[in-house]
Amino acid sequence: MGGVIVTNPPKADAKDVEALAAFGVATVSEAMGRTGLLGPSIRPVQQGVRVAGTAVTVLSWPGDNLMIHAAVEQCGEGDILVVTTTSPCTDGLFGELFATALQKRGVRGVVLNTGIRDTQELRDMGFAAWSRAVSSQGTVKATGGSVNVPVAIDGQVVRPGDVIVADDDGVVVVPREKARETAEKSEAREAKEAATRAAFLEGQLGLDRYGLRDTLKQLGVEYRSYEEYTGAGS
Repeated sequence: MGGVIVTNPPKADAKDVEALAAFGVATVSEAMGRTGLLGPSIRPVQQGVRVAGTAVTVLSWPGDNLMIHAAVEQCGEGDILVVTTTSPCTDGLFGELFATALQKRGVRGVVLNTGIRDTQELRDMGFAAWSRAVSSQGTVKATGGSVNVPVAIDGQVVRPGDVIVADDDGVVVVPREKARETAEKSEAREAKEAATRAAFLEGQLGLDRYGLRDTLKQLGVEYRSYEEYTGAGS
């Protein structure tokens, strides 16, 4: 099976990537109209870590990590490696040795639509990782694939150079052309949430702040006392 390794693809501007790094995955996704999430099955192997970087993508054969070896050469400072396979795979395609090589090159983390292993070692060395599964199952290096081509994870397309933001809530992809706009919208959303948080701390209810009492009324939701609801005392 053949494939292609694309070199020097366009990337989002580093300043826009750093701006997005200030915001959580939920905020970034909401800022893009609730899009970009790679799905709830992609989970972190650590806690309390947020990263943002530019995607280097890998399309591999199931149970084969040859193309991850090829992708390491294409990775550099500020990148995040994104790996998927041509059909579902939960084998441990990635572990501590790969992380060592990537960390040396300034890579900020890895997102795997497959399995991962050596999770304790990854936590110990501070290399951030998100994966669909944890599995000790090993792999071979025998089948061609591609590096730096568009890949799909849970219906979301990730292109080389797009921005990946990942934290405890999951992973979101931001198209490189929308990085600056999304950072600005994320900042505005956080400012709005800060005002709402302050209002809640003062005792205001979401029903009133968001004007939801009229929504309940329009939907036919009624308030009744316990006695009215149960018929008690009648």
